Amino acid sequence: MSTSDETSTAPVEARPAETEKRAFVVTASRQFASWLADSASSLAISTYQSSKVILIGSNREAGRLSVFERTIERPMGMAFRDSRLAVASMIQITSFVDAAGGTPGAAGYDALFVPQTASYTADLDVHDVAYGADGGLVFVNTLFSCLATTSETHSFRPLWKPSFVSRLAPEDRCHLNGLAMREGKPAYVTAVAETDVADGWREHRSGGGVVIDVASGEIVCRGLAMPHSPRLHDGRLWVLNSGAGEIGTVDMASGRFEPLAFCPGYLRGLDFVGPYALVGLSEPRENRTFAGLPLQDRLTAAKVGPRCGVFVIDTRTGDVAHWLRFEGVVNELYDVVSLPGLSRPMMIGFKNEEIRRTVSIE
Repeated sequence: MSTSDETSTAPVEARPAETEKRAFVVTASRQFASWLADSASSLAISTYQSSKVILIGSNREAGRLSVFERTIERPMGMAFRDSRLAVASMIQITSFVDAAGGTPGAAGYDALFVPQTASYTADLDVHDVAYGADGGLVFVNTLFSCLATTSETHSFRPLWKPSFVSRLAPEDRCHLNGLAMREGKPAYVTAVAETDVADGWREHRSGGGVVIDVASGEIVCRGLAMPHSPRLHDGRLWVLNSGAGEIGTVDMASGRFEPLAFCPGYLRGLDFVGPYALVGLSEPRENRTFAGLPLQDRLTAAKVGPRCGVFVIDTRTGDVAHWLRFEGVVNELYDVVSLPGLSRPMMIGFKNEEIRRTVSIE
């Protein structure tokens, strides 16, 4: 692992109204803020462990990062398309719509995400979420080991399940978790194990992980440690080999996982900005889910502790170009999503006064 600017940190600002109650600290590498500004994008980060959606933007005039947070019950997978940000939470998937339209308000924010529609799913342990070609939502229904979409009359409508799962049952049989889309359709998924019994995946965390081709049902890669966040980018299938702290690609001809870089944390959440990969890192929990993974040996060999944050990795070299780190109550992330075209976003919550006064007309 190499870094370009870890020796000093960038200044960070928080929304004044929320500064006093913030229970976590954000630090960033020296050039992170300027890189984010130059990329004309911002980030949305979900942390189910702390029940927060954190929006990271840039204040170019002040030369600082902008950090905005909202409390949402157990946020997991997110997706962004055409000014819409979908967030999966404990019992629902909510679509937030940007009401600012790129026009900065008095506080300088150029995006204002307002909750507009919600699908109540019950607690399905929803992981990755994506917008389909028709604008509808596709999500990983981890509890029922399937891909699903929202329904106007039911908790969900199943779309697909792995061939080794014999039936739909609320048993989290294989810990299906990640989803890669191609042209608006599900292309690949990740699962922790090829198991067909309730909670059976836990016995195969170190090397039972698989990547599955949705169209054919075939397994294209085996031997992974709790893989997450498959994504198609620049003609390659990227995967996080989370239990080993690795980001890499799948060689479709050989079925081998080819690591690009090691990151000191349990990896979940992957997106791209040009040639750069945005990778979410978490501090592994000391419980039976994360115990005994190859990651611990890698951390020991590297003589480093686990981190929580985002690494910006140059996919051409494997170098860590920039980084963002969380300390305090935030120590586990789930998803990281780029918000192209938005420099400094904010979000309206469900229980504050702003939601009563924010009106838009179609």
